[in-house]
Amino acid sequence: MAIAYTFLVLFLSVFIAAFIFLVMGVINFDYCNSEIPPGVSQPVKLRIIHMILISTAVVGKILENIGICSQVSFVRYMQSRKTLGADQNLFIEDLCFDMVPVRIYQPKTPSASQRRGVIFFHGGGWVFGSLETHEKLCRWIAKESKSVVVSVGYRLAPEHKYPAAYEDCLNATLHFMKNIEHYGVDPARIIVSGDSAGGNLAAAVSQTLASRSDLPKLRAQILIYPSLQALDFNLPSYQQNRAVPLLFRERAAFYVLQYLNGDASFLEDVLQGTHIPSDTILNYRKWVNADYIPEKFRVRGYKPHVLLECATEVYEKTKKFCEPNLCPLLAEDAIVQQLPETFLLTCEYDVLRDDGLLYKKRLEDNSVPVTWYHLEDGFHGIINSFNSDWFSFSAGKRGVDNIVNFLKSL
Repeated sequence: MAIAYTFLVLFLSVFIAAFIFLVMGVINFDYCNSEIPPGVSQPVKLRIIHMILISTAVVGKILENIGICSQVSFVRYMQSRKTLGADQNLFIEDLCFDMVPVRIYQPKTPSASQRRGVIFFHGGGWVFGSLETHEKLCRWIAKESKSVVVSVGYRLAPEHKYPAAYEDCLNATLHFMKNIEHYGVDPARIIVSGDSAGGNLAAAVSQTLASRSDLPKLRAQILIYPSLQALDFNLPSYQQNRAVPLLFRERAAFYVLQYLNGDASFLEDVLQGTHIPSDTILNYRKWVNADYIPEKFRVRGYKPHVLLECATEVYEKTKKFCEPNLCPLLAEDAIVQQLPETFLLTCEYDVLRDDGLLYKKRLEDNSVPVTWYHLEDGFHGIINSFNSDWFSFSAGKRGVDNIVNFLKSL
């Protein structure tokens, strides 16, 4: 009995010490490596959320090192472990569209006319995210806009490399468009949408469908702080917000490399811009150019980046970054001109801000109607915390309200 008691005390002591060490390490890492500018909405909450994410990643790495599970698997599990029950206002059903998992949200209240159909692609850097992580957002959009929402559970990297996620999103969208009569959806009011990596996928799917004459034309696309290019990680927003949670500049490049081919060994080359030949970059300067970012977004600590010589080996591994299905900002004008009305949301303290601003210019230059909403106090990922109890952000709620209002206008 005494031995068992001694062992228990020892175990608890080790556990408490390890926990304290973890907390102290996380706090130290956060304060040493991250920066939360004064203008960020509710900075204390953001810092706490960031520490929780760091802790999850650290525990995942420990579990990976002792052979229990991979870090990626653990983080995915922790993100998706909360499930919501039935909703008295919605019919919710899990199905497969052309072998792609989807979750459909249909309002229960009768409608005198056919509803809008909103296809949603979740964010998470193509590596994380799931039907569960964006469950609250999809439910809210379905209820508040009285739309049928289809959330798509596409395959994730690095297990499934480009173009797997794009193909899943395209195939699920095609299936839905060809079978909309089953869901009471108006074929003239189909919208594709997504946040972050999901915004990338929504833009790519929208471009692919732009010239299809055998299907209904998309009514609109909703792009929420989308990732749209991988040529230049030295645009003003990447420099200004390089260490602002929840998406660091380095992680943005890391995730797109994971999606491309699961190989992050060229991360530093991508960050420095030596992954694409200078003549190719100069060719795309007509679209990817810091000079096209409005002056007010360049005044906060931006230095023009000098082009460096490209390494041939790196280019061979990353040349698919020039494909519009991977980087929609690089699509030709002939495609962009055919795109539907667009809602674009950007955040001031987000490395992806300028991807959105450059795409906004491209759309407007090609006479595509754009509704742009900019969260001056927003950061990357804020939309997902619009309604998360203590961790909710007022700026995120404003963003979601504007998305819903845009949908109601269609």
